[in-house]
Amino acid sequence: MAAEMLSKNRMMVFKYKGKDQEVSIRCVHHCAQLRCASGNFGCRTDRINQRLLWEMRRRRNEATVELRKNKRDETLQKRRNVPITDLIDEEDIDKNNIDLSKIDLKELVSKADNSDPAVKLQAVQQARKLLSSDRNPPIDRLIESGILPILVSCLQQHNSPSLQFEAAWALTNIASGTSPQTQAVVAAGAVPHFLHLLLSSQQNVCEQAVWALGNIIGDGPLSRDYVIDLGVVQPLLTFIKPDIPITFLRNVTWVIVNLCRNKDPPPPVKTIEEILPALNVLIHHTDINILVDTIWAVSYLTDGGNEQIQMVIDSGVVPRLIPLLSHKEVKVQTAALRAVGNIVTGTDEQTQIVLNCDALSYFPNLLTHQREKICKEAVWFLSNVTAGNQSQVQAVIDAGLLPLIIHNLMNGEFQTQKEAAWAISNLTISGNEEQVARMIQEGVIAPFCNLLDCKDTQVVQVVLDGIHNMLKLAGPQVEQLANMIEECSGLDKIESLQNHDNIDIYKLAYEIIEQYFSEETNDTNLEPQVVESTFEFDQTTSISNEGFKF
Repeated sequence: MAAEMLSKNRMMVFKYKGKDQEVSIRCVHHCAQLRCASGNFGCRTDRINQRLLWEMRRRRNEATVELRKNKRDETLQKRRNVPITDLIDEEDIDKNNIDLSKIDLKELVSKADNSDPAVKLQAVQQARKLLSSDRNPPIDRLIESGILPILVSCLQQHNSPSLQFEAAWALTNIASGTSPQTQAVVAAGAVPHFLHLLLSSQQNVCEQAVWALGNIIGDGPLSRDYVIDLGVVQPLLTFIKPDIPITFLRNVTWVIVNLCRNKDPPPPVKTIEEILPALNVLIHHTDINILVDTIWAVSYLTDGGNEQIQMVIDSGVVPRLIPLLSHKEVKVQTAALRAVGNIVTGTDEQTQIVLNCDALSYFPNLLTHQREKICKEAVWFLSNVTAGNQSQVQAVIDAGLLPLIIHNLMNGEFQTQKEAAWAISNLTISGNEEQVARMIQEGVIAPFCNLLDCKDTQVVQVVLDGIHNMLKLAGPQVEQLANMIEECSGLDKIESLQNHDNIDIYKLAYEIIEQYFSEETNDTNLEPQVVESTFEFDQTTSISNEGFKF
């Protein structure tokens, strides 16, 4: 019966995304590897329990969402234009006890629609200042006042660049609000006129149009694709040139980030193909803001599945990305780590491209970084490498990273420990006997077992799977491994899990106890001889020379 239970396929390696991602599951059965696309579990083997596979996918997805849900978005999707001069104006107004909210909006709209250019410009400028207020700008009141069509018509006044600029600025700040407020700007017909302003001879008008379009694109994939369909990409990319002011280029780069956002649906393939050469240029920029936004754009593209990962790899940006893992600015490191981390969620071949750029040499510093978030992301990266093939697992070992993973498993914050648990569990599946034995020699058992009594059901499942896999690989050394688990109170924890509410957990706990800790299953042929307080195993076994020698 034990042999039959050992043959059950519980060996599932998960490669998963770093931020609110659907989960890509790789099923491993003996030497055969089957990679299943997210949501597609029609695996070509009837030996995989379909219900368990779906359940494990759900748990991995929920865990990933939980891991990232409190994380602030790395780059703002929408931005308001609130210059210093306007803030000074507001202070002056406050000193005179004038309440901006009591301005007669009906009169303001009437003046904005006046045929006198001077009156019109002054009214539009006043509306813009209201919207530039740093404290609760009256966006909804202005929308309800009916001023939007007037502002859009001002965009068409090509004989008055000042009016175009003020109107574009006002609309930019309206579009920086909630999604309904942004959509009000779109519904007013502003987008085609903003696109036309990208060709303006006045640089400030061009830049303000870029800013407005960035806010609209950042509202979501529908708005993004609408603006793309109207032809935003090529005019936008023409602004990437040496003589562009740095503030303008920052805005252009930020809009490119918004074009790369969202994956449901992802940006059109043609758009990605157009943007990637620009990212290859911008990633060499010395301005930190531009560099960070560029890297996040790459990370969003690598977040969209293996096809997009391959497009990024083919663009040639990866060799430039890897050295940024040691950048002195933490925000650059963070973005680069996320981008390369997304790449190693892809195929083994895609993962190898990253490893070939000597990426692992940067991880001793990342795994011991003073910022816990960096440590967590670094362990997450490695959990997807240990989900790869045995040569990739060996690369992690050869880089001296196992002790550092175990250190984070033992001493990190819980979310970091969670990622370390995945790295360990994945290694027990992808690794061979010698590699798993090496991990045990490094002292993984005690900190790994310590997570068995945590409150996170999914982590408990991952640890149980890892322990089960180690025991299955131990062969004649299984008794010594079982003793190690017992000595660190792991057996007590596993026994208590037989009463767990989760059916998968209590079944697996029972299975482990029944197979490896029950007196009835002891095989006298496998019992070790005690010699000077150490175990001595039969050296004629078929396990590799190192084997499970602890």
